[in-house]
Amino acid sequence: MPVIGVGRSEWSDDDLRQHAREAVEARAEARGQQIDDGVFKKYAASLSYVQGDYNDFDTFRRLKEKLADARHPVFYLEIPPSLFAGVIQRLGSAGLAKDARVVIEKPFGHDLNSAIELNDQIHEILDESQIYRIDHFLGKEPVQDITYLRFANSMFEPIWNRRYVESVQITMAENFGVEDRGSFYDPVGCLRDVVQNHILQTLALVAMEPPSAGADFDSIRDAKLDLFKAIPGADPNRYVRGQYEGYREIEGVDPKSTTETFVGLRLDIMNWRWSGVPFFIRAGKQLAEKVTEVRVVLQSPPRVGIGGGPIPATDEIVLRIDPDPGACMLLEAKQPGEEKLRRVHLDLLFKQQFGDQPGPYERLLADALAGNQQRFAREDSILETWRIVQPLLDNPCELEDYRVGGWGPEGASNLLHGYGGWRRPWLPEKQPEPVAAS
Repeated sequence: MPVIGVGRSEWSDDDLRQHAREAVEARAEARGQQIDDGVFKKYAASLSYVQGDYNDFDTFRRLKEKLADARHPVFYLEIPPSLFAGVIQRLGSAGLAKDARVVIEKPFGHDLNSAIELNDQIHEILDESQIYRIDHFLGKEPVQDITYLRFANSMFEPIWNRRYVESVQITMAENFGVEDRGSFYDPVGCLRDVVQNHILQTLALVAMEPPSAGADFDSIRDAKLDLFKAIPGADPNRYVRGQYEGYREIEGVDPKSTTETFVGLRLDIMNWRWSGVPFFIRAGKQLAEKVTEVRVVLQSPPRVGIGGGPIPATDEIVLRIDPDPGACMLLEAKQPGEEKLRRVHLDLLFKQQFGDQPGPYERLLADALAGNQQRFAREDSILETWRIVQPLLDNPCELEDYRVGGWGPEGASNLLHGYGGWRRPWLPEKQPEPVAAS
């Protein structure tokens, strides 16, 4: 299968092949592996390069010559979002859009109105069935595992509702900052960068209704759309924004920037399954750990006549996405030798059970080549997620500073008043107790 690079850099085919070699070698070295020269040589023979400006029609004419009689070419637009519409229009003008599939990176718009406008521009050239809005989170194996854990195990689905679930916490924490991405990150911020896309897509898999059995790949996307429609616009009064100390000193960042590097918010789902169950979200940079997890907190049991009298702690189900994906159940058990309860963890690390897993882009680009849109965001869902966060963009709350290495601004803890506070993320090697983070 030929792979054609297109860009403004004055490269030859051999330059692209050398770049690919260096990238693959670095990846292999990080894994303690070596390149198979025979395999790489065969792969490198499929690589070629077209040098040109994206605004120059001649670039697309020469690309068409390279493609020759290719059927269903996949165009992967890993380019600045401002160029999406123009590049697609020129693909159409060059006669390259017919039967093509176009993979578009995030962000898809910067608010609801811009997303609507971008959709309208793209649909002048492409049918919705040709558009693959990629979100690498949807290609992560542990994210895909959410639907299988929910619907393929009868022990979970009966309790996955408001009768048994007290609250849901979704954490996406990074223990590093913006570093050399200041000029990109500052106009975007945390809400647009990860909440509107990664986190809401994950929330949909956690909370949606079962997809139709035996239906095509759109059944899951239909279920996600129904879930998004049940979420009212986010309440600015249940929203916290933070910025880590030293952010404004980063190259490319406005010295007076009010961009958030942390967000905390509460969402509600107005349907029969989830009415009254709050979904708490926090995401940020320069936090204490690098971890992404979904934590389902079950209802508190009543006081029982065992274990010394106190009310048992709530059971919790944790689905960890990154790092070291896995699942954990936090339960109450008897303390050996004593008449009292003790918290125990039932841990499952997917790598121990399944070995190495394909990377998200490996899975998603293979899906695009095969014409499978299941793990790509559809137009209607993209617009719904922008609708959900739009009130927070229109009425942002005041920005709070927070220290590097903590768990975000102080105000974030107030979001969970009455719900036991944020739980420390599950890290198997540390075996943390489920107490509120400070």
